[in-house]
Amino acid sequence: MTHSPLIGAIDQGTTSTRFVLFDVHGKIVTYHQVEFKQHYPHPGWVEHDPLDLLSTVNTCIEQALLKLRLTDYEPKDIQCIGITNQRETTLVWDSETGQPLYRAIVWSDNRTAHTVQALVESHSEQEIHDLQRICGLPVTSYFSAVKLKWMLEHVPAVKDAYEEGRLHFGTVDTWLIYNLTGGAQDNGVMVTDVTNASRTMLMDLHTLTWSKEGLRFFGFEKLKLAKIAPSSHIYGFLSHGSLAGVPISGCLGDQQSALVGQKCFSPGDAKCTYGTGCFLLFNTGRGPPTFSHHGLLTTVAYQLHAQAPPVYALEGSVAVAGSSLQWLRDTLALFKESSDINALASQVTSTAGVYFVTALSGLLAPYWRSDARGMLIGLTQYTRKEHIARATLEAVCYQTRAILEAMSHDATSSPQGPQDDPSQRSASAASTSVSSLKVDGGLSNSDVCMQIQADILGHAMTVERPHMRETTALGAAMAAGLAVGIWKSIDELKNVNQDGNTIFQSNISAKKRDKMYNGWKEAVKRSYGWADIVDNISEDEEEEETLKRHT
Repeated sequence: MTHSPLIGAIDQGTTSTRFVLFDVHGKIVTYHQVEFKQHYPHPGWVEHDPLDLLSTVNTCIEQALLKLRLTDYEPKDIQCIGITNQRETTLVWDSETGQPLYRAIVWSDNRTAHTVQALVESHSEQEIHDLQRICGLPVTSYFSAVKLKWMLEHVPAVKDAYEEGRLHFGTVDTWLIYNLTGGAQDNGVMVTDVTNASRTMLMDLHTLTWSKEGLRFFGFEKLKLAKIAPSSHIYGFLSHGSLAGVPISGCLGDQQSALVGQKCFSPGDAKCTYGTGCFLLFNTGRGPPTFSHHGLLTTVAYQLHAQAPPVYALEGSVAVAGSSLQWLRDTLALFKESSDINALASQVTSTAGVYFVTALSGLLAPYWRSDARGMLIGLTQYTRKEHIARATLEAVCYQTRAILEAMSHDATSSPQGPQDDPSQRSASAASTSVSSLKVDGGLSNSDVCMQIQADILGHAMTVERPHMRETTALGAAMAAGLAVGIWKSIDELKNVNQDGNTIFQSNISAKKRDKMYNGWKEAVKRSYGWADIVDNISEDEEEEETLKRHT
């Protein structure tokens, strides 16, 4: 029996790994998902075992193939595989043995605050400005180069490997492709795509090559780096397992992959993924890249074949979204399942004045305050867990609005700043504003949350949710399918996953919306600087413990 082709997508996320099989219409045929352990060795530190990431990928592939037997399809129908991954998470391994030299430092980890401070103090304002103009990113704890700098300064095995020329560094995509195509034992391919490379602070956005200036800024002159390739490209072939010989032909960082999966191919299109964090991307069109004056990042959106020019985007990131639900569930035990928050939040029509600033590891865009800490404010004796549940959902939606406002300002304001020549700005970004926000990710499954989002955004913007919400995996599948000719162009993707969309519109007055949002902004201000207070308290406690031990 002849079937239409299947496209596989490895979706390696922050808390779980999935392998999803799609048909040519974007319909899920089957999938398998596995969660893996999170490591928190110190407050603010988040780590993953690189071998866990790899083993869960292999497990998901094999288990999904077992499920495939229950359908009319066979493994031979799988024509190619795409990879999408958590970005900025930083891995190091020995090029001779292929073994990790340290746990992966996760994108949300904030241990590098002092590393950032040292980098800023040791470079002039002009040098920092020039670096941001090259890579599109500010010097913060978020990005891969800063995490690698910390490893080289604090992990002797990493420093030794660097000095001896044995150090392989990469983001999750590079680690997976390297191992899936053979690893150290069989000449695994060292490669990354333009979207992941654009998150390291080491790639030149204009040339899509590793930047000598960036490497010199961080002191990485001897660093061996993966080859940078387009997002749709045959990187190599699986070397083992039931799908040995199948090409890996698509790769995008998870948020760019969701942008592709939502088919945001036109300048002005925007999407928001509500996952562990919350990520908004705004398509600014083909180059040159547009730089932000309002706390947003400039990044590569995608490059779908080697001859195509790259498409750029502005991005705003919220560190804590779905993970705030996990915190309420696992640490405070307010409910048993994360989905229970919907029932709690729907039992009240407001938070009764409660705001939850979810700065559990600082605030990202558009605030960029690593000194902020989480804060529940406005509590009274009337406050119930239902109000806290609703305040948690509202926190995600308030931060989304703050980022969209920054995007709107960047899309209409003059481009002074990192990009000095107004004539070099993307014309599409200067004339386009967002009228519809396309949403995906775990929290987008909540009708309560999406209605709150529409209420907070207002009547000028709708929230559009696709029927099939695995758009991150779908984007990687699209890129992979384009590379091997399953689809000939992005025009053929227009009808993929098109039916059954849900539209949310605001149901509250402008007066109420402004009152709610102004309260949020005041709550955020009160979270600033709290990390310094907590650190001082922790130092005092450690000193007291030391004195007790000595007496």
